[in-house]
Amino acid sequence: MKFAECCDTTTSYIGHIETGRKFPSMDMIEKMAHILRIEPYCFFINRTEQYTHTDAESGYPKLPKSMKNEIKTQMDLSIKGIINEILNKY
Repeated sequence: MKFAECCDTTTSYIGHIETGRKFPSMDMIEKMAHILRIEPYCFFINRTEQYTHTDAESGYPKLPKSMKNEIKTQMDLSIKGIINEILNKY
């Protein structure tokens, strides 16, 4: 309950995230990571594979395939939103 309060959301929403029924926005991922004092990417790695399965090019842990498309979609939306904000200023 305290975690949900710190995230300014409901325990129900956190439960949906935990069980995979909902995917948090990039803002929520950043907020949760900040509260837990971890890097956001840590939510997407398998702890048992964290140090043994890394991407050869980046050196970062591989993300589960099931998360890649959702993360890409969320990042695309976030980037488009930022671009639109900048364009609207000028």
